[in-house]
Amino acid sequence: MDPGRQDRLADLRLQIARHEGGSRRSKPLPFGVHDLDGHLPGGGLARGALHEMIEAGIASEFAGCTTLFTAGIAARLKGPVLWCLTRRDLFAPGLLRAGLHPDRVIYAEAEREHEVLPLIEEGLHVKGLAAVIGEVARLGLTASRRLQLAAEATGVTALVIRRWWTVAEKDLVHLPTAAMTRWRIARAPSELMPAPGLGRDRWHVELLRCRGAQPRTWILETCDAKGRLALPADLADRSGQTADRRAAAS
Repeated sequence: MDPGRQDRLADLRLQIARHEGGSRRSKPLPFGVHDLDGHLPGGGLARGALHEMIEAGIASEFAGCTTLFTAGIAARLKGPVLWCLTRRDLFAPGLLRAGLHPDRVIYAEAEREHEVLPLIEEGLHVKGLAAVIGEVARLGLTASRRLQLAAEATGVTALVIRRWWTVAEKDLVHLPTAAMTRWRIARAPSELMPAPGLGRDRWHVELLRCRGAQPRTWILETCDAKGRLALPADLADRSGQTADRRAAAS
């Protein structure tokens, strides 16, 4: 079968699955940040769907921010988490700091990257899982539609971390996919404190693409021990002052 016909069939299956399963879809998973949740359709991250996470740095060999951002999402979902990868470079204490206890994580290690996508899809067919996380550089339309269909069928959330090792692979993350959302995470300057180690680190969180919402960026404090993000107090104060000025001017 030619690739074009495969894409058309995958699109048709996706539309049928949405039509049949829309009424029983779970409520979105809120981040707990009013400004962020209020921007997302339904008030949070869609469960039983495919989401992409991208590291914003010049290289993503380690993808530390993105890994912790993804772990924080999985931490707030109930049940075991399947993590599909090709390299044993995850730091369990780091995942725990983001709220994801190592005892909840099942690792599926593949020898080559092209074996990871089938592992993700297979995991999405297991209804008892909270989420399936996969680390890949390549994610095309056909493969992403298959993952989206599998996630919608079982209600298991798919979180794909786009890790790349070369400049050519980096360009692949800009190609379209069937993911419901695409995020890019980078470190942001932390609030100046009187002594080091007192405040939480910060991320620059970008929503690059979302069905039903416009792209937007936030500066947020990193995940706490329960996987929750937070709007920094100094930025929240500024937002409140801005809102007060608008109300006074109206």
